[in-house]
Amino acid sequence: MNASAQTTAPVLVRSADAETVQDGGLSLITLLADARDTGGALTANKATLHKGSPGAPAHFHTAATEMFLVLDGSVRILLGEEIVRLERGDFLTVPPTVPHAFAPAADSDAELLVVFTPGLHRFDYYRLLERVHRGTATVEDIRAGSELYDNHYVDSPVWRDELAGA
Repeated sequence: MNASAQTTAPVLVRSADAETVQDGGLSLITLLADARDTGGALTANKATLHKGSPGAPAHFHTAATEMFLVLDGSVRILLGEEIVRLERGDFLTVPPTVPHAFAPAADSDAELLVVFTPGLHRFDYYRLLERVHRGTATVEDIRAGSELYDNHYVDSPVWRDELAGA
């Protein structure tokens, strides 16, 4: 065994015990496993996006690949300058530095399993999004945490046009 390899115990999260945060009027994030739980291997959450949700704005990560598995519904995803539509059962990986965004398709709700590898300490970021939604934190707090949470927002005319056309 490699001496530098990290080992952790299995992580079991019962649905009834999972913490859920509301990051917008039409979206929820269920926290499943953070980097501290997995020895840094991955971070996982379930995103529930109701019809009309703006989803996640255009952004990129420098250190992690983000993976999406559509559990239910249909989702639009920005990949660089292209919009793709994923349906139930579809899977996508987005490597570091690729700008991306996601929202439910205009005619659908969506539920996604979202996984980052290697893991990022993201749960506090999701809790910050909830505080912004509730008015107890500001967008400036999000900007200040971009390096800490490896979440870098970008302007995307393609994504703005996509949401405006929804």
